[in-house]
Amino acid sequence: MKTTIVAFCLIFAGLQLSHAQPKLPNSASTPVTKDAQELLDLSKAKWEWMANKNVDTLNGLFEENCVFVHMGGSWGKTQELNTIKSGMIWYKKAEVYSASVNIFGNTAILLNDIDLLAVVGGNEVTHAFMVTEVYLKKDGKWKMGSLTFSTLLRPVKMNKQ
Repeated sequence: MKTTIVAFCLIFAGLQLSHAQPKLPNSASTPVTKDAQELLDLSKAKWEWMANKNVDTLNGLFEENCVFVHMGGSWGKTQELNTIKSGMIWYKKAEVYSASVNIFGNTAILLNDIDLLAVVGGNEVTHAFMVTEVYLKKDGKWKMGSLTFSTLLRPVKMNKQ
């Protein structure tokens, strides 16, 4: 009986987590500043550049010691650009459901709630992620310092058409 109650509680908790929606700080609750809008636009463009394997433009966006954290490991700028160029990971389509920006002086943290359709090692996969992007403002331009993918427990919402 005790095992049944514990199992029921775990199943109920799992169902609650699977339907939870992330609440992003500062998303739609405060006016968007010029810098915040610039970062939101830059992030959106970055997803398109990644989908189009535009490594020359990405090379200019990524800071030299930029760090990338994926489900399968972490690496630097050169390996990320080579991974994109070779097609080992093709960021085919990122559907962004919400985004927020927090700016601390010359550092900005951008959070994206996305579904990512990607081709990884020849296999098409779709995952729900919270993506954390860290940007640094240098000489008046935002450069990416870090990109981290964290798996979300919600179901994928993307229509793969």
